[in-house]
Amino acid sequence: MTDFTRRLTRSPLAFDPEAGADSQARFADLAPELREVLAGTAGCSPFLKGIMEREEPWLREALAQSPEAALDAELDSLVPDTPAVTGSALRRAKRRIALLAALADLGGVWPLETVTAALTRLADTAVQRALATHLAEEIRRGKLPGAQPGDEETGAGMVAFAMGKMGAHELNYSSDIDLICLFDETQFDDDERHDARQSFIRATRKAAAMLNDHTGEGYVFRTDLRLRPDASVTPVCMSMDAAERYYESLGRTWERAVWIKARPCAGDLVAGAQFLDTLRPFVWRRHLDYAAIQDAHDMRLRIREHKGLGGALVLEGHNMKLGRGGIREIEFFTQTRQLISGGRDPDLRHRDTVGGLAALAQKDWVPDSTAKTLTEHYRAHREVEHRLQMINDAQTQLLPTSPEGFDRLARFMGEGDTEIWRRDLLDRLNAVAGLTEDFFAPSDAIAMPTLSDQQRSIVRGWRAYPSLRSQRAQDIFTRFQPDLLSRLLAAPLPDDAIVAFDRFLSGLPAGVQVFSLFEANPTLVDLLIDILTTAPVLGEYLARNAGVFDAVIGGDFFAAWPAPGALIADLDARLVALDDYESRLDAARVWHKEWHFRIGVHHLRGLIDGFEAGTQYAKLADVVLMGLWPLVVEEFARKHGPAPGRGAAVLGMGSLGAGRLNAGSDLDLIVIYDAAGQESSDGPRPLAARPYFARLTQALVTAVSAPMSQGRLYEVDMRLRPSGRQGPVATSLEAFSTYQRDEAWTWEHLALTRARPIAGAVELVAEIDAFRQQLLAEKSQGDSIPQDVSDMRARLRAAKPGQGALDAKDGAGRLQDIELIGQMFALQTAATTRRPETQILSGRRAGRIDAAQETTLLTAYRLLWRVQIAQRLLADRVTDADAMGDGARNFVLRETGMESMAALATRLDQVTQAAAQVIDTVLPPAAAP
Repeated sequence: MTDFTRRLTRSPLAFDPEAGADSQARFADLAPELREVLAGTAGCSPFLKGIMEREEPWLREALAQSPEAALDAELDSLVPDTPAVTGSALRRAKRRIALLAALADLGGVWPLETVTAALTRLADTAVQRALATHLAEEIRRGKLPGAQPGDEETGAGMVAFAMGKMGAHELNYSSDIDLICLFDETQFDDDERHDARQSFIRATRKAAAMLNDHTGEGYVFRTDLRLRPDASVTPVCMSMDAAERYYESLGRTWERAVWIKARPCAGDLVAGAQFLDTLRPFVWRRHLDYAAIQDAHDMRLRIREHKGLGGALVLEGHNMKLGRGGIREIEFFTQTRQLISGGRDPDLRHRDTVGGLAALAQKDWVPDSTAKTLTEHYRAHREVEHRLQMINDAQTQLLPTSPEGFDRLARFMGEGDTEIWRRDLLDRLNAVAGLTEDFFAPSDAIAMPTLSDQQRSIVRGWRAYPSLRSQRAQDIFTRFQPDLLSRLLAAPLPDDAIVAFDRFLSGLPAGVQVFSLFEANPTLVDLLIDILTTAPVLGEYLARNAGVFDAVIGGDFFAAWPAPGALIADLDARLVALDDYESRLDAARVWHKEWHFRIGVHHLRGLIDGFEAGTQYAKLADVVLMGLWPLVVEEFARKHGPAPGRGAAVLGMGSLGAGRLNAGSDLDLIVIYDAAGQESSDGPRPLAARPYFARLTQALVTAVSAPMSQGRLYEVDMRLRPSGRQGPVATSLEAFSTYQRDEAWTWEHLALTRARPIAGAVELVAEIDAFRQQLLAEKSQGDSIPQDVSDMRARLRAAKPGQGALDAKDGAGRLQDIELIGQMFALQTAATTRRPETQILSGRRAGRIDAAQETTLLTAYRLLWRVQIAQRLLADRVTDADAMGDGARNFVLRETGMESMAALATRLDQVTQAAAQVIDTVLPPAAAP
């Protein structure tokens, strides 16, 4: 016996010996064990018995080789021919491969996935041959513009998409096949498109008929073309442009789910792949799409109602596909989870159900135990479905209604005890129903809590807000409102929490997605309440950018800050997936919002302190600039040619250069270039070197600061460039060097102590940094530095005297004052360090101050920075403790280690006075105004 037949004889198939007597006799020359399997198959399935009798010679030949070889040989025999010959060959192949797959399945030779893959290979080949055959007829008759003989094999501009189970390589034993046929209108001139469209429509109809029609030889596949856009009024083959416009404007959630499994299977596969890429934003939404849960749940209920499948779960007549706990429940569960999260995580975009469940479990979107249970039950359900369909080649998923029917099915499944088999099946159905029902329609209803009159008045006004305009938003909000109110009332100050949520809701432009997100993830409401009652400005930001909540659900939101290189790799991965420049800029804004929000939440929750937050905000800005600069350069070069000479470098100045920002910081930048003697660029629209780099710099500023659909990244300030606002926005290296040596004021040299290259040509960056070090050494001996700094300090104090006890930035002995003296020390000592602490250290090491004075300055700086970064997270500027809510006050006190706001104010007064005295000692008196 061959390995195939040897494995077949291990089949647990049980059968009625009398029903299989004919087959026993027919195959009397085969081994007894093999005769028994074939007789058992015939005894359980009249349909398979008929094929065995009709294809006996072929079956004997197939049994003499491996099933894989028999499958390949039969598919290879399907070659181009006339419609009549092709139709007959396809029906013969269907009979033979159906029998082969059945025996390999029943005998345990092939696992479920191999069986469904074999049936899908047959379907792919059949669709290709049917379509190519009738396209060839159109070409032969001269009906398809521009097409030549042979073009039919690559579709001649048309593609068939396999949908549903065929698309996922999951065809069951008696599946119909769902196809969407489209043609690429861009391959035809305007005056040719009508004729091409008509030709493709004819070919599609004839190909479907070849597959679908019953003849004396049977049929190939029942073929359904109704999944196309608006099938009741559109032709069976439509243009890709028309399909794309439909999905963009009218596409529904069920159509998104349909395209999860879709793949081009016949015709122009290249055009098909391009269309799938075009449709990606429709199928895979950028934000977590929890509204898909309700859509899928509603769809399930409509199917049950339409098919009359409601009521208690009983086995007699139960629908294994559409009934409770059935195959469709597992598929809906998987696809809905994919729709929710697949827009953000391409790893979840599996076509097949088993692969989708495994990916969801691997990424922690579903518990591993849930994925394993559903996978096991899915495979078991599919095997039952196969057996039901093998009996009479009927597209049925209905279990028998009689004891005799269940006996036959149990024997066909290899189970001798029908009652045990029934009990196991019922347990599986109930397990699936339990897991999926909890996901689609959680049953833990919460009663509406009791509200005070004031609270009730506020809540009553919520229905008038824009986010609750649609009926759908109102329905979702009504469902989760009791839980929401219960969580608001559980806050330390319930009245403040409800008022804060009212403010958030009033600024929310749309509600369906956000309310669905909260309903599916109730703990997000707790985080929102924490933010709203502590940092109202961050709450207002959330109302405008609710999509950042997606990051919280992503799994690693509360993880530690990523290792060096990981952040830029994350941004690059987000940008490389997009083709056009503006989409990349928008994607960068979405990415930045998520990480910026994450830093704020980590700081608010005490996972990091103010100094860690300041460093993370600066690193985030670095990555944004490093990620966008190459895109800006590439886009600009596309229009005007590559940059002349050695290109340009971007330098961070001020707080960015020092590597410490707060939640509301803008970016101080300068751009330095070196054209290396090259007068102009070489491109479609060449520019002279100076305007080239000026406009390149403006393009960078626009990329960072322009308001787009996803907002802006940062405000950009370029006033620290040579000559400030009067100077060019980009400066040549030669002009920059000359200016700094011969014309720059002391304050410009002070600014240079914090200059830090961030992006640009590596050699140029190194040269600029070397020049900075050399210049600081040259200018460190200037006798006028202390007087210049004293005069500058006096002007700053006159212009910005400070606003109250909590103003951490402006005023004597406060942040700006301390940072200024630190920059002076760095300039005087030619120190290359950039941070205030190390710049002050350079002054102590050089003997400009003693250790006690250093401690005084650093103590004041550290407390002031903690106040500053906390305040900027809470609001743009807070100078009065009475204007802060309890949550905000508690956050500031935790950050600063103080017991009360009064104690904080007292401590600030002490440390700033002490710091101011040290600075007064170091600097000479300011000159008269």
